[in-house]
Amino acid sequence: MSSNKPPAIDVRSLSKQYRFEERSSAWWKPSPHSVFQALENVSFTIAPGDVVGVIGRNGAGKSTLLKVLTRITSPTKGSADLYGRVGSLLEVGTGFHPELTGRENIFLNGAILGMRRAEIRAEFDAIVAFAGVERFLETPVKRYSSGMYVRLAFAVAAHLRSEILLIDEVLAVGDIEFQKRCLGKMREVAQSGRTVLFVSHHLQSVTALCTRALVLESGRLVHDGSVQSGVERYIAGLYSKQPDALARTNRPGSAELRVVKAKPERDFYECADEKRILFSIERRSPFEGPFFLSLHLTDAAGSVVAQCDSRLLGMWFNAAAHMDFEFVIRNPWLKPGSYRIDIFICASGLLDMCEHACVFEVLPILPYPGAVADEATANGVVFADFTLQRKDDAST
Repeated sequence: MSSNKPPAIDVRSLSKQYRFEERSSAWWKPSPHSVFQALENVSFTIAPGDVVGVIGRNGAGKSTLLKVLTRITSPTKGSADLYGRVGSLLEVGTGFHPELTGRENIFLNGAILGMRRAEIRAEFDAIVAFAGVERFLETPVKRYSSGMYVRLAFAVAAHLRSEILLIDEVLAVGDIEFQKRCLGKMREVAQSGRTVLFVSHHLQSVTALCTRALVLESGRLVHDGSVQSGVERYIAGLYSKQPDALARTNRPGSAELRVVKAKPERDFYECADEKRILFSIERRSPFEGPFFLSLHLTDAAGSVVAQCDSRLLGMWFNAAAHMDFEFVIRNPWLKPGSYRIDIFICASGLLDMCEHACVFEVLPILPYPGAVADEATANGVVFADFTLQRKDDAST
C-alpha cells in the first residue's frame, strides 16, 4: 500500500466496554456495576482489496469489532475509520425492514449504501436469482423463513456495489448447498478487488478465501499475519483453554445416557499407529430400547476426517447403568497435528452430543522410508498407504 493512499479500514487503539448494573442489597445504596471488556486496545489497518479473516473463540470480541466498524455501537476508546461504501451481513436480516417486501428491501439496502436506483436495477435480477425468492418478492420479509431471510440478506450484501464487505458467521443458517454457493460468491467478490473482512469459525473457509488473519483472544488482538500461522495460534489457544466437555451439564441431547469419561490410550501417536480411545457411558435416567454410537474424528481446522458409526458394523447397544467402550481407528494415516473425538449417542433422537470428548496429537514423523522435501506431502488431508511399481521391466 502506497504511503499517499489511505487504507480501506484503519483501526487505532480500539476498546469497547460494557457496564452491567447489579441489584443493590438496599434501596438507599447506589447499585454496583461490573465491567466487561469486549475489545481492548485493538489496532490494525487493511489495504484496499485485501481479504482478511477474523477468528477467535466465542466471546473473543469478533462480532463486537464488526458492530463498531458498522457503527451499530460506538467504541469506548479509540477510533475505526472506513474509506468507501460498506456492505455488511452481521445478523440475519440486519438492515431489513420487516414490514417491507423483498423487492423494497433490496432497494432500501442499496439506497443505504448510497447507490442510485439505476445501479440497483443493474444487479436486481442477479440478487433475486441467487437468493431464489422470485415467488416471494412482493411478500413482507417478516413472513420469510430464516433460510429465505439469510439467502436474500447475503445476496444483497454480496451483489450491491460496496467497496468494503463485512461478513459475520451467519452462513451456518443456510443449508450445505447454499453455503457452497455463498463461498463461491465470496471467492468471486474477493477476486474482484473489493475489501472483505470475514468472521468465521470455519477455518477451511478462512484458509481458502483469505490472505491474512486476525486472531482475537478475550478482546485483544494476539495475531496479525499469515492465515496459516493465525490458524495455528487460534488452535493453540483453543486446546489450551478448552473447557472440560465431560463436565458440562448443558450438552445437547435428552440426557438419559451420558458420556462420562473419554481418554486416548496415548496422548501422542505416529501417523500410521492405531489410535485407541477408551470411553464410558452412564445411564442417568430410565431408558428403554437400543441405541447406537457415532464417533467423529475431527482435525484442527474443524473438518470431520472420518465418521465412525456403529450402525455401519451392524452394532446397536442395550443400556446398562455403566458401560465401557473401546474405539480403535486404524486408517487413514493421519497427518501431523491435533485431532479430537466427538461422541454422539443416538436412538430415535439425540441422547448426548459430547464434542471435544478427548484430544490427541499426531507427531510430525512421516510414515514413509524416504526423506523428502515438504512439497511431497503438502497436499491432501491424510497420508495414503500406497505402493507404486513399474510393470514393463525391472528397472527403477
